[in-house]
Amino acid sequence: MTTDAKTGAIEFQAEVRQLLDIVIHSLYTDKEIFVRELVSNASDALEKMRYLQLTEKEVFDENLELEINITTDETAKTITISDYGVGMTREELQENLGTIAHSGSKKFLEALSESGQKEASLIGQFGVGFYSAFMVAEKVSVYTHSWSQDGEHLCWSSDGRSGYEIEEAPGQRRGCKVVVQLSEEQEEFCKSARIREVLENYSSFVPFPILLNGERINTVEALWLKNKSEISEEQYTEFYKFAAKAFDEPRYCMHFTADAPISINALVFVPGENVERWGMGQTEPGVDLYCKHVLIDPGCKDLLPEWLRFLKGVVDSEDLPLNISRESMQDSALLQKLKQVVTKRFLKFLDTEANSNPEKYEEFYGRFGRLIKEGIATDHAYREQLAKLVRFESSMTESGKSGSFSDYVTRAVEGQEAIYYQIGPSREAIEAGPYLEAFKARGIEVIYLTETIDDYVMSSLSEFEGKKLVPVDREDVKLDELDESEREGESMPEEEVTRLCTFLKEQLGDRVEAVEPGVRLLESPAMVLVAEGGMSPQMRQMMKAMNPGEAPPLNVKLQINPRHDLIHKLAQASQSSPEVAGMISSQILDNALLSAGLLEESKDMVERVYAIMDAALSKDG
Repeated sequence: MTTDAKTGAIEFQAEVRQLLDIVIHSLYTDKEIFVRELVSNASDALEKMRYLQLTEKEVFDENLELEINITTDETAKTITISDYGVGMTREELQENLGTIAHSGSKKFLEALSESGQKEASLIGQFGVGFYSAFMVAEKVSVYTHSWSQDGEHLCWSSDGRSGYEIEEAPGQRRGCKVVVQLSEEQEEFCKSARIREVLENYSSFVPFPILLNGERINTVEALWLKNKSEISEEQYTEFYKFAAKAFDEPRYCMHFTADAPISINALVFVPGENVERWGMGQTEPGVDLYCKHVLIDPGCKDLLPEWLRFLKGVVDSEDLPLNISRESMQDSALLQKLKQVVTKRFLKFLDTEANSNPEKYEEFYGRFGRLIKEGIATDHAYREQLAKLVRFESSMTESGKSGSFSDYVTRAVEGQEAIYYQIGPSREAIEAGPYLEAFKARGIEVIYLTETIDDYVMSSLSEFEGKKLVPVDREDVKLDELDESEREGESMPEEEVTRLCTFLKEQLGDRVEAVEPGVRLLESPAMVLVAEGGMSPQMRQMMKAMNPGEAPPLNVKLQINPRHDLIHKLAQASQSSPEVAGMISSQILDNALLSAGLLEESKDMVERVYAIMDAALSKDG
């Protein structure tokens, strides 16, 4: 440490000058951060003072309120931030503001020179946070008196370049008063409205009153730090509206505290509505990351999985080692642990709500279910928990009523090893098709899925509680044979069936891989099954969108019902009127493709229908 004999100025250490240069020119992305840092330091000083008042018999200026006062002066171009906290002695001024060893800043410089990813927890220390004031200042002065009765009245001042001075300053109250003389370029920060904006953004939940030019700013309590039993539903709702800048009421509220494996206080809300359903684009993350009441990262993108972007609220953890500017996490592994704990707690919360109040959960799922499905399709880590939250209609639920995979498993018939589902545009379209009849006849439930994303969801999930998820339109589905008494109509002789299948394959050519009798058909004349290696209708749509003009092959097999009257007549027509039988063969295939969601071009079908009508009318004539 070097002192100028003429002026009494004390030079900064070389490391401090280096640190100041980094802070002023490159560390912080927003100049306004200095307000947050100075307020946070004041809050910590008050917290220490609150403790000392309980442990010490004598305290200087003991009747002062534990509060933070901020004043702006547009004439003098200053902003002053003062507290009635513990204050500092002369030695503490030198250690905290003039040298690098005590503040922890040396660790930061070492980390910066190595990898930039070492621990440097600086919240509550007059270290780098204090130095951020020099981003906007021509000069910074710190007036102080320590909490001790025999403390000195002092003023530390510096222009942030060469060094600092410490002088006597009679008449100081307990605590610290930081006066920032603003540079010409940063005079916006001597305006009351600008400082109010910064305080409301970053410091709304500091646990001590913040007064800006005599007006209390932080009037909303940090509810996440209070006991749940002390908070009313009205308070939760008002906090949600404040934190989320919302006008609706929250659908769910999750408030929890955890000490292990990481200290967490969280208050998270599900909004009343999912605005993504209104076509307003993807929602930005809405859960803010706090540390000791101070906002670290608004709408933190790495705090929760992307599929939970609809959540609003606050997560506060004292265990966070932050980088020097508090603008990003240093310890990514710890952030991942925080993410894991909050996500698992929320999924457990949803599961509990779904079981305790199914009607309310159905309303939630109707609005946010697509995001639950997005999680299954994109996030393997939580797939099993998310699967329990999926809801759907099925062949055993009334229209408008839904069930879960767990409900399905309890209803499964004895020996059933798979969970069957069908994807279609609507419940009505699915039930009008031919695929359900074989399952209904055997008492097997089929899940109805009606969203484009469902194909990816089921492929990603693949199984639930050991039972494979199987689409009903696959050729490899194996079902028990029905008794002859359970079937209607008389089957054609085997050789006639074989002859008709050959005729159909000749007529249809490459449009089908094969034509065969179908044991799964009971009421419908025919259906198509996706052959091994074939794409589902939803996957085909995606591939066509990615490669316009390049339609992938169908890869389907046509199955006919040898007991159906239409198939009987078609077999006869194939002998007596092969031309008409050929048109009807193509029409049967198109009808089957339409039921499967695989008919992509209807022009030929429409023209063929007219031709069949003409042939029928000509025959009648």
